[in-house]
Amino acid sequence: MARMMKIAIVDDEQDMRQSISQWLALSGFDTETYPSAEEALKAIGPDWPGVVVSDIKMPGMDGMAFLKRLMSVDSGLPVIMITGHGDVPMAVEAMRVGAYDFLEKPFNPDRMTELAKRATQARRMTLDNRALRRELADGSTLMKKLIGNSPAMERLREDILDLGQADGHVLIDGETGTGKTLVAHALHAVGPRAGKKFVVVSCAAYAEDMLGKRLFGPMDEGGQIPLVEEARGGTLVLEDVEALSHPLQSRLLTFINDQGTPAETRIIAICNDHEQGRTVEDALRPDLYYRLAALKIMLPPLRSRGEDILVLFTRLSEQFSEEYGCDAPQVTAQEAAQLLQAPWPGNVRQLINVAERAVLQNRRGTGSIASLLMSENEDAGQTMTTEGKPLKEYVESFEKMLIDNTMRRHRGSITAVMEELCLPRRTLNEKMAKYGLQRQDYL
Repeated sequence: MARMMKIAIVDDEQDMRQSISQWLALSGFDTETYPSAEEALKAIGPDWPGVVVSDIKMPGMDGMAFLKRLMSVDSGLPVIMITGHGDVPMAVEAMRVGAYDFLEKPFNPDRMTELAKRATQARRMTLDNRALRRELADGSTLMKKLIGNSPAMERLREDILDLGQADGHVLIDGETGTGKTLVAHALHAVGPRAGKKFVVVSCAAYAEDMLGKRLFGPMDEGGQIPLVEEARGGTLVLEDVEALSHPLQSRLLTFINDQGTPAETRIIAICNDHEQGRTVEDALRPDLYYRLAALKIMLPPLRSRGEDILVLFTRLSEQFSEEYGCDAPQVTAQEAAQLLQAPWPGNVRQLINVAERAVLQNRRGTGSIASLLMSENEDAGQTMTTEGKPLKEYVESFEKMLIDNTMRRHRGSITAVMEELCLPRRTLNEKMAKYGLQRQDYL
C-alpha cells in the first residue's frame, strides 16, 4: 500500500497558511499548518512522511535557518521555499543549502500543486529506499523482497550488499521477470547514494528523438529537466538499455566520460532482450559496454532456484488469499513436483500470476494447480523440464514446504504441527533442523 504523504505549511501569516492549505487540500493532499518554524520542528523529525512548504521571511527563526535545521534533521526532506518578489538571490542560496525548489510571490497555484506532486513522489521514493536499506542491513530479514535460500539467491544478496557500496556503474542482466529493477532499487538503497534521486527510464518506451531529449535535453515542455540532470548525485536506471540507438549510445558514453572518477551519478543498465540468443554485448558498442559492465549482476532464472519455487508459491498464495478473503490452496506432492519441474519462462512474474489464479480457483472450488501449469505451459509453447532431478530432492522439497506451511498456520505451535502431520516430536525436531526451520520464526 502506498505511503500517505503529508504537506506541512509553515508561514506566520494566517491567511497565507490557510489559502495554501485549502488549495492543496482541494488538490488531494493531506495538509498540516504551523505558524512558526519552531512549532513545525516539534512535529517534523527524521523519516517524516511528507514535504515542507515554508515562507522565507518569518519572525523568530526565519526560513533559511529553518531550512538548515530541517536539513540537519533529514537531508532527504523536500522543502519548497516561498520567496518575496526580488528575493531570487536568497532563493538560490536556499537551493544551495538543500531546498527542493522555490516559488516567488505571487505564485501560480497550479505551479504549487505540480511542485507538491513532484516533491511527494520524491519523498516517497526516498523513504522506500531507506526502508529497503534497513531491511538489507538487517541480517535476520535480509532482502525480504528477494525471497529464497538457494545458493543463487544467497550469492545475489551478497552481490547487492558488496556492489551497492562500490562506486562503478552496474549492468544487470537476466531473463524477463527475474526482478532486475528490484535489484537496481536495492543497489541504490544500500549504497552511499541512498536517499538521493533514483530515476528509472525505459529506453524502449520512447522514439529515438524523444528519448534523446528525455535523457539529455533540451526539453520542449517547460519545467522539466533532462533525466541526467534529475538524477544528478543519485542513480539513473536505464531499463532496456539494448534499445539505445548508436547515436544515443555515443551521447551516453560522453556523459559517462565527462563525469570522471568517481562518478557523480551512477548508471545502472538493465538488459531485457534475450531473443534469438542476442546479448547486451551484441547490442552495445564495445567501449560503452565495458564502461557499463564494470560491475555486473546476472539474475538466476526461477527454474534454477530449486525449492525457492515452493517457498515463493507459498508466500504468494498466502498474500493473495488474505487479499481475496479465502483459504490458500493446499499443494499436493504431485503438484509440488510439477511446480519444481515447470520451465517458468516468465520467471517470478509468471509465478505471481499462477499463485493468484490458484487462489481464485480455490475460492470458487474449481480447477487445480496442475491444470493451471498445463495451461501456462501450452500458452507459452513450453514443456515441463526433463532434467531429471532425483526423487529424493522432490520429496525433501515437498516435505520442507509442508512443515513450513503447517508451522505458519499454527504460528509455531509444535504440538499442533505434530498432531496434524502425525509426527513424533523428535522426528519433527530432526526434520526442522535438517531444513533450517526455526520455531521462533513462526511465533
